[in-house]
Amino acid sequence: MLMDTTLYYLFDPLCGWCYGAAPAISGLRDTPGVNIVPLPTGLFSGEGGRPMDDGFAAYAWSNDQRIERLTGQRFTEDYRRLVLDDRQQRFDSGAATLALTAVSLTAPGRELDALAAVQHARYVDGRDVTSIETLSALLGALSLDEAAARLAQADADLLNAARARIDQARAWMYSFHARGVPTLIAESGEKRWMLDLARAYAEPGSLALQLQPA
Repeated sequence: MLMDTTLYYLFDPLCGWCYGAAPAISGLRDTPGVNIVPLPTGLFSGEGGRPMDDGFAAYAWSNDQRIERLTGQRFTEDYRRLVLDDRQQRFDSGAATLALTAVSLTAPGRELDALAAVQHARYVDGRDVTSIETLSALLGALSLDEAAARLAQADADLLNAARARIDQARAWMYSFHARGVPTLIAESGEKRWMLDLARAYAEPGSLALQLQPA
């Protein structure tokens, strides 16, 4: 096994496929010598966000069912009813990206825990993770009180940090011609390579086999 490898995990908190990849990412956290650096891409935030209308909701649910069949990750009826059927709730990951950035600034080792909580809240519990209030409560439940406070009083420093992380993630995507998220870029010494996530959805442990540079 290659030691001292950094994995840049490019994701969006509202990406269903990122939720599907969660078991594979979680398994890598326990791999000796591997450090995972989460980087949100902003794919579905700001201009990448959109209203939740009937057509998009139907498309999302169909895609989510495919992810569930492949990965075993749950997309519940509460999610369908309370999130996809809510026409007041935008599909926009901006608030969740700020929440995770607040964690990265205050408790960086807990960011993947916070991401998992956001994903579970949305896809299992049907909670509105586009809401600052909901996200602050989620962080508080994880004892990430400093992050929750920073999110509730989002200032220029937090906004700039989120933008810097998005810019870094997009630079990685451009460098490797990555087409979407989730994407994993490994770095060890002067070598960098992109991992193939396709097999990992069904076999989460398969990613560890790719931690040797080609």
